[in-house]
Amino acid sequence: MKPVVVRFFAPVIDATVNALMSAIDQKMKQGTKDFTILISSPGGSVVHGLSAYNYLKGLPVSITTHNFGSVDSIGIVLYCAGSRRLSVPQARFLFHGVNVQFRGEQNLDEKLLEERLKGLKIDVENIAKVIAANTGKSTKDITDAMIERTTLNPEEAQSWGLVHAIKSELFEAGSEVIAIQAQQRPVTQQLQKP
Repeated sequence: MKPVVVRFFAPVIDATVNALMSAIDQKMKQGTKDFTILISSPGGSVVHGLSAYNYLKGLPVSITTHNFGSVDSIGIVLYCAGSRRLSVPQARFLFHGVNVQFRGEQNLDEKLLEERLKGLKIDVENIAKVIAANTGKSTKDITDAMIERTTLNPEEAQSWGLVHAIKSELFEAGSEVIAIQAQQRPVTQQLQKP
């Protein structure tokens, strides 16, 4: 069976996460047990990132994640779904806090503001727990990195235990590549490396 590579070059949003999970589901039904997910993402939705992480971690397959550009924000949680985590030499990882958007002239009473604040704190805690569980850092270290808007290069990320190896080669010749992009359906291609 040919190796399956999913290229996730997209924000972490409803459409892209659903496309990712659907692509993995389809290939699992065909018997695929090993996946590589190439990730370059500006981040996005906390709920979708945590859901994708939990889904991928719970599957009875082997997943390698590979940063091929920039893995930012909740994208780091998605990246942590790999039991083996790689990065190209010219990449970055950006940690930052969670925010909430208020629409228009929305009226918020004290209880609703407290609810939103509690939700933000739980999101930060959940993100920090995921990253700490997959690195050598504590949840406090990760929370502090988020507050400080920390950016790591691949070597720094490797010293944290986030990256296992730095590798330029993304996949083997003959691999099946499924592209996940914002606002598009997954596209399957057969790519040959030169």
